[in-house]
Amino acid sequence: MKVRKIAAMAGLAGVLLATGMTAAGASTTGTTTAGASAAVGASATARASAAPKSADLSASVIDDFMRGYVERTRLPGAVVAVTKGDQVVHVAGYGHTADGEAITKTTPMPLASVSKSFTALAVLRLAGQGTISLDYPVRTYLPEFTMADPRAAKITVRQLLQQTSGMSDMSFPELTLPAPDTLKDAVAMLRTAPLDTEPGARMAYHNPNYTVAARLVEVVAGMPFADYMATAVFRPLGMTSTRTVNTTRDLPGEGAGYVRAYGQLIGRSHPKWFVSGSFGVVSTADDLARWLIAQNGAGRVLPRKTLKTAQTASGVAGSTYGMGWVAGRTAGGAPQLQHTGWLLTHNSAQTLLPASRYGIAVVTNTGMISGDDALLITNGLIDIIEGRPDAGAAPFTMTADPWLAGLTVLNLGLGLLGVCRARRWARRRTDQAVWRPLLRLLPYAVPIVFFFGLADLIGLLMHRSGTLEQITYVWLALYVWAATAAPAAAAVIVCRLVHLVRGRGSRGWRHRRTARGGALSSTT
Repeated sequence: MKVRKIAAMAGLAGVLLATGMTAAGASTTGTTTAGASAAVGASATARASAAPKSADLSASVIDDFMRGYVERTRLPGAVVAVTKGDQVVHVAGYGHTADGEAITKTTPMPLASVSKSFTALAVLRLAGQGTISLDYPVRTYLPEFTMADPRAAKITVRQLLQQTSGMSDMSFPELTLPAPDTLKDAVAMLRTAPLDTEPGARMAYHNPNYTVAARLVEVVAGMPFADYMATAVFRPLGMTSTRTVNTTRDLPGEGAGYVRAYGQLIGRSHPKWFVSGSFGVVSTADDLARWLIAQNGAGRVLPRKTLKTAQTASGVAGSTYGMGWVAGRTAGGAPQLQHTGWLLTHNSAQTLLPASRYGIAVVTNTGMISGDDALLITNGLIDIIEGRPDAGAAPFTMTADPWLAGLTVLNLGLGLLGVCRARRWARRRTDQAVWRPLLRLLPYAVPIVFFFGLADLIGLLMHRSGTLEQITYVWLALYVWAATAAPAAAAVIVCRLVHLVRGRGSRGWRHRRTARGGALSSTT
């Protein structure tokens, strides 16, 4: 195995990662199965006129679009809600859950981080009643909130909701730690955590901001967070099938869903995560339509001041994050409010288009980078609204994974070849200075370092923290490629070193034997 090949393979990983993250970022700013296809409707030939020239969505147009998306991506299941003003355009379920049950408009689905806008509304309800002030320190209402940093005393309620508290995954990698069971325990875990930056200095997306906010609601309201959400948020909006839970074990099917790899869908259970406050809301397509209508200001269900506060970007160091909403623009340049959500087995997106008064919510049972279906579907529907044709978008891993499969086979082949040729390689270097063959082996450590640093690398690119195990959900094909490159390189290193040591030992023995023979000849 040539050094340059190993280096090239490591470099290719960086290219693949960069390509993937670029594709995911592009979809953010712009744009199994036969059972799922059947649930959407008739065959693909019926969608010859897929993208209407008018800028309107209807139930038939949405179903037609979903039919095409399911057929080309094999999306296992989803719920979709589309509203316009105070009207429901379409609510529907497609495909099936990980348990094989048909998904309908009343099927509960985990909203992941879309939940943050619900928690923000709960806090704003208290602020609207004058019970709390957004600009008072959190400790005014929650004395138990302490950190291993004196600056934490200055963190305000507003800074929690706008993710400008100074906390971050870099200083407290919560998803790599054992999951607590209650909000109180989750807040207590922060006692040993430092701050990453000065409060109010910049925005850093960090789930515990909303965990602390939920605990604040619980303490100030004097009732469990789930009960307050039901009383003050869900029921007033008519969301009678919506609830919030503490951990992923409380999610429907305990959060089980799918990941994509090599063109296949793989069912996966979800590890235990604490989700209350940050990403623990479970809802249906019917209820999401009610939520979108309220967030669009229709029917005056929510005070206009509350909506403006939640949906306005903080502007801190250029941040576009508000309180559970991100301000931006569509591919056509129209104003857009959005928030996405990821679990390892599900992803979600909610979007408001103030100019056209459309609201779109999508939840799918595919996870993170290998999926991103919710955002792709959302962007496809926005394309229709803005008069663009269906771009035929699909998760980028469907294109990247075959290449990674080929590189994985190449890893194994090159590793086997390197092991078989190790003896010959060592023989050619037996007479060299020790440091020279060792220097030649050094590049083979790159795949090993890359594999064990893979979680940190992806965390750096995504500004989040995670583990190697979580990479098997995020991008399984990348994990397998890196996991074969590392042992293949290690096997080559070990075999070459063994043969090198043996060769030098044998050479020394022959040299000593020859020396003794010469000495005997001279004495005789």
